[in-house]
Amino acid sequence: MSLKQVSIQNVTYSYPEQETPALKDISLSVNSGEVLAIMGPTGAGKTTLALLLNGLIPQFYEGRYVGNVTINGLSTNSHSIQDLVEHIGLVLQDPETQIFGITVFEDTAFGPSNLGYPREKIFSEVEEALSRVRLSGFEDRLTSTLSGGEKQRLAIAGVLAMQPEILVLDEPTSELDSFGRVEIIDAVQHLRSRHQTTVILIDHEVESVIELADRVAVIIDGKVAWLGDPRELFRNARLTKEFSIRPPKMFNLWQGLADAGLVHEKEEMLTVDNAEAVLREIMRGKKFLPQPGINPKVEEETRHPIIEIDGLCHTYPTGVEALSGVSCSIRQGELIAVIGQNGAGKSTLVKHLNGLLQPSSGSIKVKGVDTRSASVHELAHQIGYVFQNPDHQIFSMTVEDELRYGLKNLGLSEADHEARLTEALEFVGLQDQRDRHPFSLGKGERQKVAVASILAIAPPVICIDEPTTGLDWTEKIQMMELIQKVHQKGHTVIMITHDMDLVAEYAQRVLLVSQGEILLDDTPSRIFSEADLLRKSHIIPPAVSQLAERLGDLDCPGTICTISQMMDAITTLLRVS
Repeated sequence: MSLKQVSIQNVTYSYPEQETPALKDISLSVNSGEVLAIMGPTGAGKTTLALLLNGLIPQFYEGRYVGNVTINGLSTNSHSIQDLVEHIGLVLQDPETQIFGITVFEDTAFGPSNLGYPREKIFSEVEEALSRVRLSGFEDRLTSTLSGGEKQRLAIAGVLAMQPEILVLDEPTSELDSFGRVEIIDAVQHLRSRHQTTVILIDHEVESVIELADRVAVIIDGKVAWLGDPRELFRNARLTKEFSIRPPKMFNLWQGLADAGLVHEKEEMLTVDNAEAVLREIMRGKKFLPQPGINPKVEEETRHPIIEIDGLCHTYPTGVEALSGVSCSIRQGELIAVIGQNGAGKSTLVKHLNGLLQPSSGSIKVKGVDTRSASVHELAHQIGYVFQNPDHQIFSMTVEDELRYGLKNLGLSEADHEARLTEALEFVGLQDQRDRHPFSLGKGERQKVAVASILAIAPPVICIDEPTTGLDWTEKIQMMELIQKVHQKGHTVIMITHDMDLVAEYAQRVLLVSQGEILLDDTPSRIFSEADLLRKSHIIPPAVSQLAERLGDLDCPGTICTISQMMDAITTLLRVS
């Protein structure tokens, strides 16, 4: 019988001044050496559950609390957080809340130093932890200069360096590039195999859960709605939809093939490995036919560019060269995805468009006007910017007032002012929330508030930094449908994202940024066919692109990057055969 390292017994908890409990009579246990995944929609209570485990609830966060939590037999009610930290490490969803050091080394060494490790052990643990999250060489870098993804990797390194017996990860890869997600999975597997670490993983990423978890608990409305084998859950389309969980990427391909009568229900396609085996079996050596429709180039444009970037370089005051000789043109009505590993220069590039940053050399022109001769206020009428974290730009007491703030500066008549406000709220579906405090809304809705506040100003170009970070699957779809609506309305949309499947599905054009330069500028199909360049840039292409590459010996076009394209290629081949 396995030792229960974590035991949650009949816990009910309500935050201060909140009538509805965030957790409702919840009970769970985790065995020694087990990986338990926690999934569920945004706002279900997953993060609250994580805060129970190291005593932050009830010792730091007040509120109404009943029940009992034990960690290695120690009750979180009667043992201090300082006692519990020797047994359990917690990586929070927002890395900003747990970075204390001035430099990367100091921050990573903070935990093991407080545990009283000898100097030599501190240095060795810091070195290994930074290596595991790809931050070797960053030891002297100021933590304030790191990108969002680099800060998330640093927060993980700080906990890894303490070698906790129990590791709790709350959305550990939400801000990481695709390569970074794989590295964190590898780090967790290493801890488990080498140290028998018990892991509790809160995540929306289905593939991570398939690869790591022994069991998955789905939390809905503060209760455990489902508990069992991850594969059993992910095979059930009804349950994944009900729980706002994205089905595995290959499951959608399997479902399409099953509907066409090409595969049997007993065959499993939850991973790329599964899918490759099944497709080789049903194709029996047949070769794919040419698919000319999925190999388009970015069309030559005759329209005058709305944004012209020429030889753009930017060096931060710390001496970090973030951009080096970037040149490109952006035209009205494009939907562009900007991709690249954490720290590649994506946000730095886009923040130059509205004057938040100024070039060290080179130039940017917006509608023919050099950004250095225009104020941020003036540029805001042309370029709207939605931050990665909507909370960084929301400051009003109601949703309506948040939108009014930007409109006040446009010199509109009262009638036009009200019309724009109402139109923007209706466009994002928040017309019934106009009197709500923004921070009483879920993150997906706060993201919509941020988008609506920009839409109300009606700039021709809208830049959105990581629009789906931290959202559940239902919210992701809603956000991408909203972005499509914005684009169809005539706006140019520039989207920074690490979600390659969304890039393949929605973007018309992709800019791959690597080490401060634009390495590739093309359509998603052509970008994701450049397997070697993507690997060098630490970008993992969509699962369908990976499958297409593996089936290259069967002449599968490398430009296939969506489920619908793969379905068309397979059905065309089998229909002809």
